[in-house]
Amino acid sequence: MAEHADHAGHPESAGHAESAESAESVDGTGRTENADHPAYPVGLRLHGRRTVVIGGGQVAQRRLPQLIATGADITLVSPSATPSVEAMADAGEIRWERRRYQDGDLADTWYALVASSDTAANDAASAEAERTRTWCVRADDAEAATAWTPATGRSENVTVAVLTTTSQGRDPRHSAAIRDAIVEGLRDGTLAAPHHRTRTPGVALVGGGPGDPDLITVRGRRLLAEADVVIADRLGPRDLLDELPPHVEVIDAAKIPYGRFMAQEAINQALIEHAKAGKAVVRLKGGDPFVFGRGMEEAQALAAEGIPCTVVPGISSTISVPGAAGIPVTHRGVAHDFTVVSGHVAPEDPRSLVDWAAIARLRGTLVLLMAVDKIGAIAAALIAHGKDPATPVALVQEGTTAAQRRVDATLADVGERAVTEDVRPPAVIVIGDVVAVGPDSAPQLDAPSAD
Repeated sequence: MAEHADHAGHPESAGHAESAESAESVDGTGRTENADHPAYPVGLRLHGRRTVVIGGGQVAQRRLPQLIATGADITLVSPSATPSVEAMADAGEIRWERRRYQDGDLADTWYALVASSDTAANDAASAEAERTRTWCVRADDAEAATAWTPATGRSENVTVAVLTTTSQGRDPRHSAAIRDAIVEGLRDGTLAAPHHRTRTPGVALVGGGPGDPDLITVRGRRLLAEADVVIADRLGPRDLLDELPPHVEVIDAAKIPYGRFMAQEAINQALIEHAKAGKAVVRLKGGDPFVFGRGMEEAQALAAEGIPCTVVPGISSTISVPGAAGIPVTHRGVAHDFTVVSGHVAPEDPRSLVDWAAIARLRGTLVLLMAVDKIGAIAAALIAHGKDPATPVALVQEGTTAAQRRVDATLADVGERAVTEDVRPPAVIVIGDVVAVGPDSAPQLDAPSAD
């Protein structure tokens, strides 16, 4: 495992090499007669250095993105390529010479990836790499290579590389499993790796997702594991709090004493005070911080105090909760748009900023948040402005959690159904024909989707 100062790892990338000079003898293809010597792991810094990839198939498609990320000067030599590889060439990320390999293609090359389907061409390229002392990976024959690609992954600015160092017993799947275990441990905090350099105090506004703790982002989970203080909303993924180390101070945002502040002002002040005390603070929210989460208010308060703030987007309940209940917010031939509205203010309330007449005219999907106690009034307003009373409605309570349940209704009776079924927050309400779409429904004919 190595700290990587420049561009860093991804599974199946970042070449680590076995020195040809360590082999007892080498034939014309670079194949060692004695492969008992262990490989020497090293991170290649390829920025601006000539790198040649021979073959434009699936191997190149997997390896090229990280080679591009290193800033390497990449030339692809291949008469054909997959559509994804061709797109990289069209975007100017690589140069593509549309022909077969020729002797001399590896001149002035630092690193070569040989991955064509032509074994003779691969052997010839290996031989040239040996003559020119170019580190060369062979996708088709590891024993003929002078470099092997490890199983690699990345967590923050750390690249983890796992390599079987001898030819005997090479097991790429075992290496990948070790890599995955290490990277996952670093990401979720189960593998302790404390920072020994001074961290910059600040606040991370982390979207925790819709409720299932597995649906927080990788970055959000890592920041939680590194936090000194976590200020959490009740709608955040509560199960994650149980996984935090004992030294982490967890503060329930709903229980911060207001004093002379409004509730949000009290939360802002708590964020500021802990950050100024030199703590790494995570503000854990449900869904996404900027979707009815007052995230920008907190970011503005922190900016006014000169406190660094990182925003980590989260999976919004507006799309994930309907999806978990089997409802697509868009569907070909049914809905080409969806609109998200906060229902915490009733339509007749003078504080409402929603144009319910305009909403009623839309043909797409309507997704309501914080609307359980107002759904009767909202449905009446939509019907009054021309929405069909028979429009399907679904109320999804505690979406993505073990307590998830779905109640179906129509616009005409949803207010009554919400009461009789005792639907309680948090719940996402979906209004529109997509509610009736399910895995067993007949496909709708329409123009192809652009997605």
